[in-house]
Amino acid sequence: MFRAFIALASAAYIGFILLASPVSAQEPPRQDTYHKARVEAVLEEGSRFVNGLELPYQIVKVKMMDGALKDREITIEHGTVFTIDKSKFVRQGQTVVVVQTLGPDSQLLYQIIDIYRLDTLIPFLLLFVISVIILSQWRGVGSIVGMAISLLVIAKFIVPQILAGNDPLIISIIGCLFIMVVTIYLAHGFSRQTTVALAATFITLVITGTISIMLVKLMHLSGLGSEDAYSLKLGPAALINFKGLLLGGILIGALGVLDDVTTGLTASLFELNRANMKLSFTELIRAGLRVGREHVSSLVNTLVLAYAGASLPIFIILITNPNNYPLWSTLNSEMVIEEIVRTLSGSIGLITAVPLTTLFAAWYLTAAKRTQP
Repeated sequence: MFRAFIALASAAYIGFILLASPVSAQEPPRQDTYHKARVEAVLEEGSRFVNGLELPYQIVKVKMMDGALKDREITIEHGTVFTIDKSKFVRQGQTVVVVQTLGPDSQLLYQIIDIYRLDTLIPFLLLFVISVIILSQWRGVGSIVGMAISLLVIAKFIVPQILAGNDPLIISIIGCLFIMVVTIYLAHGFSRQTTVALAATFITLVITGTISIMLVKLMHLSGLGSEDAYSLKLGPAALINFKGLLLGGILIGALGVLDDVTTGLTASLFELNRANMKLSFTELIRAGLRVGREHVSSLVNTLVLAYAGASLPIFIILITNPNNYPLWSTLNSEMVIEEIVRTLSGSIGLITAVPLTTLFAAWYLTAAKRTQP
């Protein structure tokens, strides 16, 4: 099994390299430029009334911090071109994002579009990385590198290949395979224990994908149940297979939880076996299922809460019901059913992972004992 999955890792790597060729896409000429700027002063602040509506505004002096406009001071009417509410007011000393555009008369326009947050985020990212490394030592380093590789695969392989017109489901499967092999070995080391967990993860992911395909087909989902997907449909990415995009997203989301179950459960069984080498195949199975029940009890709830948190606006729509739709009609909408399918697919995958991982680990451990002199 160990050699088979080393071969699988090599095949995944070669396939990734062959398919991850640069995707040429002709981008329209961009006239907008984005800059960081510091708010020097708020010159005026108040509200205008247009057709009975109160429209807050500010007149702000900013100092540009980068590019060809560096150190130039510009006065911006914040909230006159694009309506804002008072929560979008800026304060003196804040760093903001300013966009430079061409107006209808070819004059340059400047607008504050957001607060600059990256400088505040970086210390917390460093704290996270240091905490993981201190707690997990070299394995923590491997997990951080694995996380970076996962994001890189998504950004540099999965997304460009989907935009190039390739099937999102097939591309997501290839990407998940590469992420799974590389990140699990990086985080947990090259060992037979890790290989057993990897085998269980792979089989469970196949089962999860099969269930997802079946549910999406039976529910007649188009993949356009979210505003983000619908916006893509109306934009330059209109030719994407959105059903495949939905399925690919389910697989990527499920993989993030599955490897936690399989690696944790495999580690538990290997430790039990080290503590008592006399445990039989049946005893290891029973022990694994007892540990697995605790995994499933906590992680299914975690998965549901993760999806519910990301879909909180849907719950608000269900409770407020602004259009007075019948409850069954709202629940039947693709927007709601899509989130239910995501949760069900991931949860069924988690449940399946426990007996599969237990069976693989127990089989390997008892087989290894029989071959020992």
